Amino acid sequence: MQPSNNASSRRQWLAQAAAISACISLPTTLFAQSAWPNKPIKIIVPFVPGGATDIVARMLGEKIGATLGQPLVIDNRGGAGGIVGTDAVAKAAPDGYTFVLSLSTSLLINQFLYDKLPYNPQRDLALVSQIALGPVTLAVHPSVPAKNATELMQYIKSQKGKLSYGSWGQGSFAHLGGAYISRQQDADMSHVPYKGEAPMLLDLLSGQIQIAFASALGSKQHADAGKLRLIAVTGEQRMSVLPDVPTFVEQGFKDDAFRIVGWFGVAAPAKTPADIVQRMAKEIAAAIALPEVKARIVAMGFVPVANSPEAFATVYKQDMPGWEALVKVSGAKLD
Repeated sequence: MQPSNNASSRRQWLAQAAAISACISLPTTLFAQSAWPNKPIKIIVPFVPGGATDIVARMLGEKIGATLGQPLVIDNRGGAGGIVGTDAVAKAAPDGYTFVLSLSTSLLINQFLYDKLPYNPQRDLALVSQIALGPVTLAVHPSVPAKNATELMQYIKSQKGKLSYGSWGQGSFAHLGGAYISRQQDADMSHVPYKGEAPMLLDLLSGQIQIAFASALGSKQHADAGKLRLIAVTGEQRMSVLPDVPTFVEQGFKDDAFRIVGWFGVAAPAKTPADIVQRMAKEIAAAIALPEVKARIVAMGFVPVANSPEAFATVYKQDMPGWEALVKVSGAKLD
């Protein structure tokens, strides 16, 4: 006996309805992933152009943009030690079209340094990928007679109230590290903050300031030319681009302040779809795996990482106590 036309039509209608219902119940993130990106992506760098963060952002942006088929627009918003640009991302729409590429300063340290931070990095940001570790050098103007870390500490102590140290922004490692040394040596050094590393180095080269922590990218060329002297590097190992510059640890200074290493990282506004966060992390890893990109990062004095959001979160939690302690010991505190 053949089914009636009405029964057949009813079964067809029920099948169509079930299919529509199944589509409606699918997670919206699947649709977000399939549609993303369909317009340019903004990468905010919370520092002025020309610094290490800017260079890394533009290098990665070029590679990732080509893969995603949409340009990654670099937006430099310097100010307040990275707070201005990072806050803009924290308050941006969580739609996958705004990210921040910054330092551990604005992504982690500032929450311990500032009494009134306009954003909460743990609440308002979603970690995407830790790009690279960033050990730094301690550089001095040639007028400073010290040749190693021991001599420098002795000199700083003997010149109480007479020396100035620079930083690329309030709350940066250059600020905290300089404040820590000043306090440990009872030196009363003056802190001079700049809006980025480039202007800081200009004043160090001219002798307006005498001491500064600086990236290998910024300091090496001037040290090679004899315009600066590199005393030590932070972290546990020497930099491959500065094999002749010993670490603080090698020179007998084993304080956590000299062992701790900052980093570069990418974050997005909190509640950015998880699939987009994961996709961006994979694109970052793929870009950094390219031989020319990895070589450039190493040549700048950094250690490539490019980890997953989950691994980044683990590192973040591990680093928090050390940075909180350094802020406390340094005595640095900002409004």
